[in-house]
Amino acid sequence: MRKVAFYTLGCKLNFSETSTISRQFAEKGYQKVEFSETPDIFIINTCSVTDNADKKCAKIVREAQAINPDGYVAIIGCYAQLKPKEISEIPGVDAVLGAAEKFRLIELLDGFVKPETTQVLASEIKEATAFNNAYSINDRTRTFLKVQDGCNYHCAFCTIPLARGKSRSDSVENILSSAREIAASEVKEVVLTGVNIGDFGIQDGKRTERFVDLVKAIDEVDGIDRIRISSIEPNLLTNEIIEFTSTSKRFVPHFHIPLQSGNNKTLRRMRRRYLRELYEDRINKIKQLMPNCCIGVDVIVGFPGETHEDFLDTYNFLNELNISYLHVFTYSERANTAAPEMEGRVPLKERKERSKMLRILSEKKKQQFYRENLDSTATVLFENDIENGMMHGFTENYVRVAAKYDPMLINELKTVTLKSINENGTVAVEEPEMVFETH
Repeated sequence: MRKVAFYTLGCKLNFSETSTISRQFAEKGYQKVEFSETPDIFIINTCSVTDNADKKCAKIVREAQAINPDGYVAIIGCYAQLKPKEISEIPGVDAVLGAAEKFRLIELLDGFVKPETTQVLASEIKEATAFNNAYSINDRTRTFLKVQDGCNYHCAFCTIPLARGKSRSDSVENILSSAREIAASEVKEVVLTGVNIGDFGIQDGKRTERFVDLVKAIDEVDGIDRIRISSIEPNLLTNEIIEFTSTSKRFVPHFHIPLQSGNNKTLRRMRRRYLRELYEDRINKIKQLMPNCCIGVDVIVGFPGETHEDFLDTYNFLNELNISYLHVFTYSERANTAAPEMEGRVPLKERKERSKMLRILSEKKKQQFYRENLDSTATVLFENDIENGMMHGFTENYVRVAAKYDPMLINELKTVTLKSINENGTVAVEEPEMVFETH
């Protein structure tokens, strides 16, 4: 039995796809192992959101070579679609597969025999028209369920449409079938994921369903305790979606909503499809219906043309907004996007200083959100995340808690009382044996 190992860089969507591809290998008789167990085949699923993600790919290839110089190394994912020739020149890479080919790699690579020269199997992105169903299972406490792929938006900073193609989706019926399979495996939490999840519903180039249709339907699937929406564009997060999730059976009070800039001039240059007034309206609507809702925000700093005053506009906007944490990205130039051609390049040192300011703000926001939740009762899904005798998990509204390690609690939902904030920023709870009740 040949051994295969997987390494995933990037987003939840990549994790769902890696897990699905690993199951294809298992069905063909391969044994899934860790990198350290000297596999015969290495599959590296790549990201290309930033330059750093590209560099990570080369590092993982070197690590694979060190572990087994005779191992077969195949690269898939966004970086593989965008720069297949560049990857093919990395020493040790045997094959590069694009977006249209990655789910067929067992068929296309025919036994994984090391070739004399690197095989490049990467069609133009226009060929990536099929939706490949994917979900992660047995890899983590929660499952990532892919419901949408690709993007029809063309933001000035983003390569994702070039890496994943046009927006396309599975049907609600097929997703419900996957959700029932997941429920049968006793997974407690499902995260709906995609590239532009709010654009769900396009099949064969035509809109046939809506994201809210999926939300309402999957809320009825028995056997899943919690459902989380991974990330959704503010212009696609409708009142109907917010109102339904506020009273739903399974959707948790947690949204992650990309903002990218709190300055309208910068939003227009970025080619975003909203202004900050709409974003603020979405936040206010959520908090009106779900006061304890956790709201995460993506922000890019140092975009071309962003002056210091523009940045302060973003900073002050976020400071006043009732949000819970930030994911801060330092702008990096990406080939074949519009932004690098724009005037007003921000020096890298200035970009890093702005990022630092927003990361400090993020920590303040998170601590404030945690304080607001102290002395309340919450349900925690405990994970196999053990450190210094303490185990960790998240409440339904995404407060990270720490409790004394108990192996019986892993992948269990337990009711706790949030008591205090620890030195490391997690929230302490009352002793499990005192307050936990099985749901």
